[in-house]
Amino acid sequence: MSATTDAPSGPTTDATPMVQVDGLHKMFGDLHVLRGVDLEVPRGSVCVVLGPSGSGKSTLLRCVNELEEITGGRVHVDGELMGYREVTRNGRTRLNRLHPKVVARQRARIGMVFQRFNLFPHMTALENVMEAPVQVRGLRRSAARARATELLERVGLSDRAGHYPAQLSGGQQQRVAIARALAMDPELMLFDEPTSALDPELVGEVLAVMRDLARSGMTMMVVTHEIGFAREVADTVVFMDEGVIVERGTPEQVLGNPQHERTKGFLAHVL
Repeated sequence: MSATTDAPSGPTTDATPMVQVDGLHKMFGDLHVLRGVDLEVPRGSVCVVLGPSGSGKSTLLRCVNELEEITGGRVHVDGELMGYREVTRNGRTRLNRLHPKVVARQRARIGMVFQRFNLFPHMTALENVMEAPVQVRGLRRSAARARATELLERVGLSDRAGHYPAQLSGGQQQRVAIARALAMDPELMLFDEPTSALDPELVGEVLAVMRDLARSGMTMMVVTHEIGFAREVADTVVFMDEGVIVERGTPEQVLGNPQHERTKGFLAHVL
């Protein structure tokens, strides 16, 4: 696929889904991880993705955020085709890969929180949150500091601003990571099992921040095994297995009255 330098653009409306995934395939060599996934996430909604290990959940998020190049299909975020430009010649449409700098600009609109916190160990919590707005967006340090201070207060860590990651608990580090993602003012937040590396007693403080984000109207895709969170916060629950979406619906439908035996078996195991 050839590169281009301009990102595709087009008008969006409130009716435009924040995330539109059409026929998404992803292969790693001979391993077919995603097998034609179709998914729509309306703006302002929370989509929780469940499934066993190896089902393709994390790969789906990484494809939405352009951390993995897709093998087939399309991913649109806020109406914009991610990672590619469609070019039609002689009645045939092909995808041309965008220049890496354009892809990076697209990705800057999306915040992502991983299992591991990936904080800079030599920077304080405040400095970790300030770094991307200064380095990527060119924000003045004084403005970045003010915004980082505000975000640390939002995640309940205003008294830890001067602490280094090694001085923070796992739950506190993950909350700094959430503040860091929010510092780029994303339109969409992706969470890839954000509590799986935490001790059980620290999970609640991270989920509380995520609940607050959901209440604020942030569009969120969340890969998690926290069924209680999904039941309480999700607008849509998606169950994946072997690279396909097996079942989707409201929490009441998927968690309360699953229709597929694979979903029933998974829920029986995690509950």
